[in-house]
Amino acid sequence: MDDQELGFKAGDVVEVMDATNREWWWGRGADGEGWFPAGFVRLRVNQDEPSDEAALRPGAGGAEDGGAGAQSSSRDQMRTNVIREILSTERDYIKHLRDICEGYLRQCRRRADMFSEEQLRTIFGNIEDIYRCHSAFVQALERRFDPERPHLSELGACFLEHQAHFQIYSDYCNNHPSACLELSRLARLSKYTYFFEACRLLQRMIDISLDGFLLTPVQKICQYPLQLAELLKYTHPQHRDFKDVEAALDAMKKVARLINERKRRLENVDKIAQWQSAVEGWEGEDLLARSSELIHSGELTLVSQPPQARSQQRVFFLFDHQLVYCKKDLLRRDVLYYKGRVDLEGLEVVDVGDCKDRDLHVSVKHAFRLRCGPAGESLLLCARKPEQKQRWLQAFAREREQVRLDQETGFSITEGQRKQAMLKASKLQAAGKPKALGRPYYLTRQKPLALPTSPPRQQALVLTEPKRKPSTFWHSISRLAPFRK
Repeated sequence: MDDQELGFKAGDVVEVMDATNREWWWGRGADGEGWFPAGFVRLRVNQDEPSDEAALRPGAGGAEDGGAGAQSSSRDQMRTNVIREILSTERDYIKHLRDICEGYLRQCRRRADMFSEEQLRTIFGNIEDIYRCHSAFVQALERRFDPERPHLSELGACFLEHQAHFQIYSDYCNNHPSACLELSRLARLSKYTYFFEACRLLQRMIDISLDGFLLTPVQKICQYPLQLAELLKYTHPQHRDFKDVEAALDAMKKVARLINERKRRLENVDKIAQWQSAVEGWEGEDLLARSSELIHSGELTLVSQPPQARSQQRVFFLFDHQLVYCKKDLLRRDVLYYKGRVDLEGLEVVDVGDCKDRDLHVSVKHAFRLRCGPAGESLLLCARKPEQKQRWLQAFAREREQVRLDQETGFSITEGQRKQAMLKASKLQAAGKPKALGRPYYLTRQKPLALPTSPPRQQALVLTEPKRKPSTFWHSISRLAPFRK
């Protein structure tokens, strides 16, 4: 924003020219020189990393043992740098979390006239839980650190022991957008702006707004795979910590993927709630009571059971835990009417060949059957093409796999999230916004128009029937020969 500020993006390397000020550094980047916030960068671990040729070059004496020893010593020094950098950033991060909890959250709780408990949960999420768990993690790292021979420190086991605790970042990351919205709303009121600034000054924190401080846990969980990859790079395969670091790197990558997946799933909650509110004649519990993702959808032919055996075209929506089917409106094909749902727990999907069904006495093609238990009812569904049938069978397999993963990771939609999504969907309707799938005009009851008894003279011409041009049809018919008489 200023001529003397240095702009850069994530991943750029900045050369620090002046670091005398703790908050603002002067550096050189690709776009020139300028000031930048010290908190926006982290120190590169190995500044003078030797090239592969230099590492393989023999020592001054020319002996191969001396060259191997120099290479090993260089690798140990690199590993020491990475370990010290990990511990340094963890100590700074713990201080950062403590400043937020003590400098902001504790002060906000003292002002019940300004903040409700619900507001504080929205703004700060579960940052206190993160602070407690991370304090124990840092203490474990300190115990594993060998100050005399840092390169022999074994940090991989610490990550493996605490990998389950890192999953609490998922709730924080999912709540962070709501926190930013609430802070932007409060920032319009001057008393909240002054209050947050007073909290920062009392805690002696750097000049960054509260939403900037609250972004740090979101960024932190993404740094661990990078740091562990760098640690693994300088860990010899014969090192006692090698297998643990390798497993820790894989575990932290899974945690990052899990957080991203949960965030994506929660973003779909509002869409599912709005879709349900648009379906006409919905019956039973809400979709979000059991489901959180649409896996597959499409049109299928439902063959009903005798004595009224008949084929019905329906639109099926496969969610996790349940299958919903609707009927399209005859004239407006974008309007859906709820017709039923199938519970997928204990359901068996049976591939049916192209033949005549014994129970229904009809010939079927590209069909499969949904059987609810050994003695339960079953549904016979037919696709138009064999490729569509295969996609449905694969979708049912994905649904079971998704349910299994959710049970392993403990993913679920909370009651508060479900209510919030349904409330937001109902507010969209109450605000007069058009539904995604609305009820057709000819099915809605309209009030009879009450025409005025004595319309103004200026409007009399508008209410009269417009003059029509006389038709030449009968004139043309009369000119034909058979009709001349």
